[in-house]
Amino acid sequence: QTGDLFLVYARTGSEKRSDVTQFVVEGGMEGFSVGQKINDKLGMRASPTAELVFENVFLPESHVVGEVNGATLCMMRNLEIERVALAAMAVGIARRALDEMIAYSSNRPAFGKPNLYGFGQIQKHITESYAEYMAGKCYLYGFANGLDLSTYGNGLDADGTKLYCAQMSKNVADRAIQVMGGYGYVGEYTVERLWRDAKLLEIGGGTNESHHKNMSRDLLRLDGNKIE
Repeated sequence: QTGDLFLVYARTGSEKRSDVTQFVVEGGMEGFSVGQKINDKLGMRASPTAELVFENVFLPESHVVGEVNGATLCMMRNLEIERVALAAMAVGIARRALDEMIAYSSNRPAFGKPNLYGFGQIQKHITESYAEYMAGKCYLYGFANGLDLSTYGNGLDADGTKLYCAQMSKNVADRAIQVMGGYGYVGEYTVERLWRDAKLLEIGGGTNESHHKNMSRDLLRLDGNKIE
């Protein structure tokens, strides 16, 4: 089942682009249905994805969240929070990938040696992954610690944390597959799923390209064009 309650943003005015209202839509309302379910996704398969179909759905005033035509600021604030949450997901994926590659390489005998961990090529994958993981974690935690959830206007680093952490997590998961070789490519081991899940973070909640655009705009707006 996809859900019982749905939070929906809809354009409710024609004068301004910001004329957007937030509604609660209940499953079973006349004219509302869940359409085609999107199956066979590359990753994040535990998260259901489906089309929502609206055919002359009547929503009473009691289903309006906030003010009519007043949801744009809420939507932008929630988008910033979503990007921070997705960055946190990326950090978690990278941490698990690191744990998996360290555990595997330290227990896998190879080429007459007690384990793979002693080989310089493997150490390069692991140490670079750790450094990038810590950089992403510190960026995320530092920004999240000062984030005011009641406001918006934190887009530069909301975009920045997700941009960095999403790419970082996919790279770390990719290295984990490389360290584990053929085993990393099969479902019996976790890292192939981590790579598939990480890929969505470069798309969902804003593509990497949209982060580039947003951040370049916001950097140009800095007072005196100076970065602290």
